[in-house]
Amino acid sequence: MALIVQKFGGSSVGSIERIENVARKVIATQQAGHEVVVVVSAMKGETDRLTDLAHAAAQSNSPRPRELDLLLSTGETVTIALLTMVLERLGAGARCYTGAQVNILTDSAFSKARIQDIDAEVIRDDLSSGRIVVVAGFQGVDENGSITTLGRGGSDTTAVALAAALGADECQIYTDVDGVYTTDPRVVPTARRLDRITFEEMLELASLGSKVLQIRAVEFAGKYQVPLRVLSSFEDGPGTLITMEGDAMQQGSMEEPLIAGIAFSRDESKVTILGVPDTPGIAAQILGPVASANIEVDMIVQNISNDGLTDFTFTVHKRDYDRTLEILKDRAQTLGAREVFGDSDIVKLSLVGVGMRSHAGVASRMFDTLAAEGINIQMISTSEIKISVVIAEKYLELGTRALHKAFDLDEASGKTVAVEGENT
Repeated sequence: MALIVQKFGGSSVGSIERIENVARKVIATQQAGHEVVVVVSAMKGETDRLTDLAHAAAQSNSPRPRELDLLLSTGETVTIALLTMVLERLGAGARCYTGAQVNILTDSAFSKARIQDIDAEVIRDDLSSGRIVVVAGFQGVDENGSITTLGRGGSDTTAVALAAALGADECQIYTDVDGVYTTDPRVVPTARRLDRITFEEMLELASLGSKVLQIRAVEFAGKYQVPLRVLSSFEDGPGTLITMEGDAMQQGSMEEPLIAGIAFSRDESKVTILGVPDTPGIAAQILGPVASANIEVDMIVQNISNDGLTDFTFTVHKRDYDRTLEILKDRAQTLGAREVFGDSDIVKLSLVGVGMRSHAGVASRMFDTLAAEGINIQMISTSEIKISVVIAEKYLELGTRALHKAFDLDEASGKTVAVEGENT
């Protein structure tokens, strides 16, 4: 007998018919001889509806974070009650709990709370009695008894945290895609679903634009070594197992595939400041005001000094582009800069794979492939298992398809990236 934690997102429980489908999957897992804990999100669209109501009620004022979290948590509370009712109707013993009822203790950072502890005893008691346990995702309670929410993708984090606390054999994330793919199949129709991928690769993919799993959930799973499996709510299949590097190598070749997959982000923009003094502390003078505006900087390139001057280019999220330009144009005279300009028509394209650690030539093959397609590389960033480049947005699909073919990712020897799925 194994202990399985199963998580179902908003589109998986978007109607009573879909909740019945979830209930049958859960019952089938129990009938296969396993203990089952189920974590669910709010029904699709419900969190947005509640957010709109909150802003309508507060009108010109932002809703108070404490009350907003209490309101938003009711979406998951509705779902756990409905699923439990359906399970009981179908003949399964079940009991549901809010995050507070199983004491998912968090800090008091409303709307982005972090889990600190879980009291799993009440869940263990129900499991030992043969019940299916249904727990509300996305929510917890702080030390003052206030309801908190975990932020976007928080139900994934709830499921992984429960799996860790219970010592579960596997945490299964059911969504509207059937696994992690070598890249987005909407861009590359020949993209292949991966059987396995490492936590490290999945973390890189999630941070670089893949939306199958919430990054905090992958971090949590990796920290506590909880095997994760991504599955489809709407069709049967083995999905993709996310596990430790050694475990991921057990099935397949003796060595890791060179590249796991290709990720991309359309939400990039770059800003360049020309002709600033090449003196100690100039980077801090440029980026300090940007950081003070709570704008996150990603890739950074500083040119070699010429006549005591240098150029500085960095990327920010597209939503922060106008604000970043405004900040730097205000600072240009103080810095002695010659010009400030930017470009929001760019994308970041990345190769990810633990096989890079032991293979040379990945970067040169990537650059040769893009050059053969007439695609100019504007910026480059690397890590031990990742190479990212910035290119013009119009070349995204061409570049992704060319790299997918160049690294044989639609052949049986390849591995995985992720398609966009639920993030609730």
